[in-house]
Amino acid sequence: MSRSPSFSVKQELSLKTDLESLQQWAVAFCIIRFDLEQGQLIEECYPPDSFSNEEELDVAFSSFPDSVSQNQNRSSIHDCIFFFRIRRRKNSEQGNVTSSEIVGIDDEVSSKSMKGKVINRRKNRNGTKGMEYLYGFVFNRQRHDERLKRGGEQKSVVILSHNPYSSVFRPLLQIMGPLYFDIGKKALEYIASYVSMWPTPVPGKQMELHIGNAMLKVSLPPAHSLPFEIGIFEESASAMAPFLPSNQSIPQGLFHDSDIFGTFRGILLQLWLLWELMLIGEPILIIGPTPPQCCEAVASLVSLVAPLPCSVDFRPYFTIHDPDFKHLNSLREGDMFPPMVLGVTNLFFLKALCNIPHIVSVGSPASNSNQVAFASRSSASRIPGRPEGFGLQQLSLKKFSPSSLLSAVKLRRDGPLCLMTEHKEAIWSTYVATTKPDTSILNRLIDAGISPRVEESMSVVNNEILRRHFLELTTNFLAPFGPYFRASTPSEGFLPFIDPPPLPPFNGEEFLANLSARGVGKFLSKRMKSNWLDLYKRFLKGPNFMPWFQRRRTVVEQEQHRLWRQARMKADIQLLISKMSELEIVDSFNSIERHLQGEILMEKSGRAGVDFAETCQKLKNDLQAVFSVLPEDMQQLLLMNP
Repeated sequence: MSRSPSFSVKQELSLKTDLESLQQWAVAFCIIRFDLEQGQLIEECYPPDSFSNEEELDVAFSSFPDSVSQNQNRSSIHDCIFFFRIRRRKNSEQGNVTSSEIVGIDDEVSSKSMKGKVINRRKNRNGTKGMEYLYGFVFNRQRHDERLKRGGEQKSVVILSHNPYSSVFRPLLQIMGPLYFDIGKKALEYIASYVSMWPTPVPGKQMELHIGNAMLKVSLPPAHSLPFEIGIFEESASAMAPFLPSNQSIPQGLFHDSDIFGTFRGILLQLWLLWELMLIGEPILIIGPTPPQCCEAVASLVSLVAPLPCSVDFRPYFTIHDPDFKHLNSLREGDMFPPMVLGVTNLFFLKALCNIPHIVSVGSPASNSNQVAFASRSSASRIPGRPEGFGLQQLSLKKFSPSSLLSAVKLRRDGPLCLMTEHKEAIWSTYVATTKPDTSILNRLIDAGISPRVEESMSVVNNEILRRHFLELTTNFLAPFGPYFRASTPSEGFLPFIDPPPLPPFNGEEFLANLSARGVGKFLSKRMKSNWLDLYKRFLKGPNFMPWFQRRRTVVEQEQHRLWRQARMKADIQLLISKMSELEIVDSFNSIERHLQGEILMEKSGRAGVDFAETCQKLKNDLQAVFSVLPEDMQQLLLMNP
């Protein structure tokens, strides 16, 4: 990626911002200052009046590292990049499937229940209606100066968007952050002008986005992985799970650029347990020393279950000021914790959310640096003294040596509160994983040593190995649902004017019984214990299954509708009529008339295809051809009963 933060002010003065086009990518750009007397203050916001007062407070409180967790840094300037996800305050229609809509595994899901689930992306793109969450991407600068009160100051440059495009906004912040501190608030208008000139986002594609004299080459996550409230773009039935993609260069889920290896380097053997927890939607608390480390861990977990869309409420950086904290803090012992993945740095959460069932500690305390702490590129998580190489032998020794066993027992006995005195990479959970760690994958991972440049390139290789493995693991896990997503096509000589057959109904108990009888397949049977069916039971009851299943069925129904419509356009009506009985001709007349009315209604609602005129003319000609071969008495009857 080539970039340069330098801009020519004279050339930029003529730039104008198209606010409607800007909304396709970002909602607003903010400058937030930490004031010693008044707290977090939004100094600048462009476009102005983008948020309510309550939302401005939510954004401001989420845009700074927790003071209790940020180690003192003696360097003059310390920059870091992280991101957060907060719930919007506005009362808007929810495009997502809520937990109240998730039915039990005994319920049947018919094709009729899928009707009306699709959101028209083009109509929903520019409004905030239906947008439940807001993403904030933060460039935070701490400047230490003994001449100032409390020895320094903090400011954050924030990009706010409804889109979880980390691959776009992180590199954009690396330009925008330093630019703001060079030229001031004009940087917001300059960047907004360039962003408004970007083309419409195309999910699942690589895009070239110009910003001044720089160009960002980014890959957007596919449409099927985007949160449902954002809306469906143009999803194809072939692009979604449970089929393993042929082109591995195309992202298959959110946060495909996250650093799985670097984040979970100290607990790699636990990745398969974490994959299961994410799959079934268990609540997880992620604790990291810094916001970049905890938000990278949350992003990595979300990416771990690709291509399954994550319907769990994930918060990359969560603070006590978040409005949802009050409810979570009120939960008593024994209360069910909602399916959430929370990334935190404040150790107060260990006591406040003590009933959360799974706690993961990642990363290591930040070292002194004036460089941008970009978690997916940094080596901050490296622990000094760790043996080089991640071969099976070394992993096995680390896992089974007496000293390691004693340390693990002590860690389990002390519980997560031991993090109050010393930070350690560890997991506290009573969940027993069904999936076994894949030793062949662990053997392929490389530890390059202490050179940051070499380590960065090796980390990319390791991430590709891990991401490919878990993509294959998730795809094979979802494969048994394939028969419920098969679109039918009219066979040769078959009348395409009748309605296509409905997709097979889904019954959870029947599915489990059939799966138990035929087995889970070679790929998973080698990697899972004998109780693998329990994992499917948990998945069906969890928050991820029904939103994915319904969305997948909706896309397949659309594909089936397209195929049958295409067959009607190609049908030779004269040839078909020659093989029909009089009753079949009458039925065909009624069916063609119904399809013609449907095309007209689609046009009136603004959803007609580009071939609307051609389709209507074909249906009118077919209708006339069918009508002309009927006896006069039947023609009169049809005219009298339109």
